[in-house]
Amino acid sequence: MGDLEEISQQFQNKLSSIQLMLDLSATDFPKQKIKKLGEEILELQIILEEFDKCVDHQKVQLQQLKELEKLIQNDLEGVQHMKDNIPAHIPKKTSPVKENTDGGNQNTATDVQPAQAEHVKKTKRGFVREMHYITSQEYESIPQYMKGRVSYEQLNAVVESINTAIRAKYKILSQPMKALNIHARNLQQRFKNQESKDTKGQFFVVEDDILEFTQMKVDKRFQGILNMLRHCQRLREIRGGGVVRYTLN
Repeated sequence: MGDLEEISQQFQNKLSSIQLMLDLSATDFPKQKIKKLGEEILELQIILEEFDKCVDHQKVQLQQLKELEKLIQNDLEGVQHMKDNIPAHIPKKTSPVKENTDGGNQNTATDVQPAQAEHVKKTKRGFVREMHYITSQEYESIPQYMKGRVSYEQLNAVVESINTAIRAKYKILSQPMKALNIHARNLQQRFKNQESKDTKGQFFVVEDDILEFTQMKVDKRFQGILNMLRHCQRLREIRGGGVVRYTLN
């Protein structure tokens, strides 16, 4: 903007000079005046050319600024979109949950369900493995006929539900019988009855655990998602005694 103002001032000065020469030579215009006038007009033309160049340069800069503004706006919208659509499966920091171990409490086993934690959670008897979330690359590798309409977020929501069931089950298994209410004692006994030589050292859940500890329905859609998790090598099945055990890899 400073260059434009400077050129504009020079232009005004030249115009004033030419106007003064014309006023002083209204009747008699000698050759030397004509020569001087020609030089002034030539300089005025040069100033006009510089003015045009400066204007063109300012137009280019303005266009660049508009494009930069558009890029920044797109980035801001992208950040806002990510902020408004944080995947539900991303772990959130939670406060510790006080356990209810009152032996006279007849509530369901969710009384002893632990809070959301890391993929490996310490317990009195060791640790509890959890299923790792599906990455976007793994999701893209799943065949379309297998994915159907299941989204990336929905798939990982099932992973979190399975982890919830695993945490709750092994939390109950890690506690002494006397610390549990009647319902939890019955569950602990069922868990032990479902174990076999093939499940030794393994972490698994069955459909009843999913129904017990989560709000998820065990239907055809759920079975389809289990196929996707097997495809991603997150789990495998161990069958026996009329029980299908979904075991973590």
